[in-house]
Amino acid sequence: MNIKQAKQEITNTLKAYLAKDSFGNYLIPAIRQRPVLLMGPPGIGKTQIMSQIAAETGVGLVAYTITHHTRQSAIGLPFIEQRTYQGRTVSVTEYTMSEILASVYQLMEETGLQEGILFLDEINCVSETLAPMMLQFLQCKTFGNQRLPEGWLIVAAGNPPEYNRSVREFDVVTLDRVKRMDLKEDFSVWKEYAYRRGIHGAVLSYLEIQKDHFYQVETTADGLQFATARGWEDLSELITVYEALGLRVDREVVGQYIQLPRIAKAFANYLALYYKYQRTYQVAGILQGTWQPVTVSELRAAPFDEKLSILGLILTRLSESARTVRQQDALTTALHEALLAFREALSNSTPPHTILEALAQQRRESLHQDRQANRLETERRDLLQREIHCLEQYAQALCQEAGTPEAPMDRVRSWFGEEVEKRQVLGDETGEQFDHAFRFLEETFGQSQELVLFVTEMTANYDTSWFVEQFGCDAYFRHNRELLFDDTRSRICQEIAAVNAQENPL
Repeated sequence: MNIKQAKQEITNTLKAYLAKDSFGNYLIPAIRQRPVLLMGPPGIGKTQIMSQIAAETGVGLVAYTITHHTRQSAIGLPFIEQRTYQGRTVSVTEYTMSEILASVYQLMEETGLQEGILFLDEINCVSETLAPMMLQFLQCKTFGNQRLPEGWLIVAAGNPPEYNRSVREFDVVTLDRVKRMDLKEDFSVWKEYAYRRGIHGAVLSYLEIQKDHFYQVETTADGLQFATARGWEDLSELITVYEALGLRVDREVVGQYIQLPRIAKAFANYLALYYKYQRTYQVAGILQGTWQPVTVSELRAAPFDEKLSILGLILTRLSESARTVRQQDALTTALHEALLAFREALSNSTPPHTILEALAQQRRESLHQDRQANRLETERRDLLQREIHCLEQYAQALCQEAGTPEAPMDRVRSWFGEEVEKRQVLGDETGEQFDHAFRFLEETFGQSQELVLFVTEMTANYDTSWFVEQFGCDAYFRHNRELLFDDTRSRICQEIAAVNAQENPL
C-alpha cells in the first residue's frame, strides 16, 4: 500500500483500539491490540504521518529511533529489591522504568492526554543485545517489568533488507502478534501531500517531468546512492529559505540532499533553467496582466518540457497567493469564534481587556499542549500565533482606550472587520491573478493539452482548488466543464466502439 493508505489504516486502527463500551472498557482488550508494523523504504514519510495522525485524532505522540538506544536505556537499569514470600525474605531483581516508557508517562503528565501513539523507528535494526527486549515489547508491551499504559498504540517501522544490511528478520512468533503493512513509494500520493505542504515549484515541476527520479536507491562501488521523498522535501525547504536570503543553490548543495549524483546534477541544471524561465517569461507580469506578445509567441514555440515548467511557475505563484488567502480566511474564522466568546463574557463584571487576555492565554495553552504532545504542525502553529497576536493587540488597545464612550464590543468588532476586509482584498487580488493566468494561457495555447494539464493540476493543488471553491473562477469552471465534456464524449465513443466490436467480430 502507499503512505496515504497506511495513514488511513493506522487512523482506523487507533479509533478501533480506543473505542469503549458503556462501562469505559476498551472494546478490543489491550492483549488483542496488535502493534502496527510498517515495513517500507526509507524516506517515504513513515515518521511524518505519525504527527499528522496524532494531530487529527487528538492523541499524544512519543517517537523514538530505537537504534539510538542501548539495552539499559530501553528497558531500565536493574536494582535489588527485598521481598517477603511465605515468611521468607529474598532479594529480587527489579528494573527502573524504561526511558521510553517514562517519556510516555511524562507526556501524559504534562498534557493530560491519556491516550496516544508510541512510534518506534528502525525497529529491525536494533543491536543484538537489545533485539530480544524489543521483540518482547512488541509481543507483550512490556520493558523489563514495566508495562505500556492502556490506550497507547504501538507503531513500529523498519526498512527491508535491500535498504539496510543491518536489519534483522522477525520470527513467526513475533510476526503473528503484529499488524503488518508493507509500503511502497508513490509519487502521485506524495504530490498531493507536496501541494498541501507548499513544496517548492521547481521540485514539483521537475518531478512531474522526471517521475522516475522521485525515489531511487542504487548500490554502487561507492556505496548506497539515493533520492528519496524526504530528501526532496528537505531540499525544498532549503531552496525557499535560500531564495529569501538571496543565496544560490548549486549542484553541490543539491547533492547534499539528493545523494544520487546523476539526479542531483539533472535537478541542479533544471533549477538554473527554472530561474531563467522565471526571468525570461516574466511570470509576475503575466499574473498582473502585463505580458508582451513576444512572450506568447516564444512560449507557443517552446519545447514541451519548457512549457510544463512555465505552467508549473504560474501554478506555484497562484498557489502561494491562494495559500495566503486561505490562511487569512482561517484567521478570520478563528477570530470570529473568539469574538463570540468575548461577547458572551462581557455580561459579567470582568474588564474587557482582561477577557481578551484570557482568550489569548487559552490559545497559548493550546499551542503549548500541542507542542508537548508532539502533534503541532506548522500551519496550526502559525495560525495560533497570529490569533494570539491579534487578541493581545485588541486587549492592549482596549486598555489604553478605557473610558471612551464607544462600547468595547463595537471597538473589537471594528478591528475584526479590518481582518475580514483584508481577506476580501487578498481574495480579489488573487482572483485577478487567476483571470490573468487563464487569459494568457488561452491566448498562448488555445484549447490544447497544455491548458488541460493546467486545469488538472489546479484541481489537484489543495490551495488553488480551495480558492476556486470559496471565491470562484469563471475561466476555471468553463474549462473544467469542457474537460468533463471531453472525458464523457471520449468514454461514450469507447463504449460505442466496444459495442460495434462485439456486433461485428472479425
